Amino acid sequence: MSVLVTGAAGFIGYHVSTALLARGERVIGIDNVNDYYDVVLKKARLARLAQMPDFTFIKVDIADRAAFAAALRGCDVDRVVHLAAQAGVRYSLDHPFAYVEANLIGHMVILEYCRHLENLKHLVYASSSSVYGGNAKLPFSVDDPTDTPVSLYAATKKADEHMSHCYSHLYRLPQTGLRFFTVYGPWGRPDMALYIFTKAISEGRPIHVFNHGDMRRDFTYVDDVVAGIIGSLDHPPLREAGTLHRLYNIGNHRSEPLMRLIAVLERALGRKAEIMLEPMQPGDVKETYADITAISRDIGFVPKTPIDDGVPRFVAWYRDYHGV
Repeated sequence: MSVLVTGAAGFIGYHVSTALLARGERVIGIDNVNDYYDVVLKKARLARLAQMPDFTFIKVDIADRAAFAAALRGCDVDRVVHLAAQAGVRYSLDHPFAYVEANLIGHMVILEYCRHLENLKHLVYASSSSVYGGNAKLPFSVDDPTDTPVSLYAATKKADEHMSHCYSHLYRLPQTGLRFFTVYGPWGRPDMALYIFTKAISEGRPIHVFNHGDMRRDFTYVDDVVAGIIGSLDHPPLREAGTLHRLYNIGNHRSEPLMRLIAVLERALGRKAEIMLEPMQPGDVKETYADITAISRDIGFVPKTPIDDGVPRFVAWYRDYHGV
């Protein structure tokens, strides 16, 4: 049997696929390889995965029901890691229907696919810390209210959680939703702050820092995130426990000032940043901070990588990948 990983050409999907293959799993990776960001980077990730004999890649859009059904017909899948989505808060301001198609329709297609799998053990899917929206209580707990989204991206991710809960209730579908906090690391997304800052500082250009630098994020290194995803996958909700749908935060359990991240990045690059302070962007939030009590209790999740270690690792990858 195989593990289906959606969004396999993406940042987290690539790392999850690599880790699963390394422990001897068969992985079927799917992705539509869209141009939201550099397709060359996505293809480079896929090229590395293609070198592994137990990896099969299928290019398909999860929002295309007919194409998805045809592409997966005959595949022996018993676990699904659903990471494909339209990401990004700011992009949603100008491209709302991309989120409806990928995050709502796409999620429903995956739920229906899983509902009809005869041997499904577990569906693990990506939610987001963005669902906490205007929540002022810190750290963010999975028990906190999440009914005040401040971006369309957040609203679609919260809708995904509701849809999954419904399918779990109706069809006894074992599912775990993971609310990721700011994920960074090698092979990361070019639209994320760390990548943007690294590129600009390396090229001698200024960096734009929003809310005049008064921002804090629970920066989470990708290896820690992968450990949480695979740990969750290996521990599906128990049928005798009642609900078959659960939610976890995956974060570093520390909220770092954005300006400290920049200082760590400057040291790793050996260059000072020219900083341009800007007002808060629409749809953004001032601070994120993950309470990881539940996932630590249930699967033993312990993040191990502070930004002082993770940021230099990202910089080393960036320089190698770009030939800097």
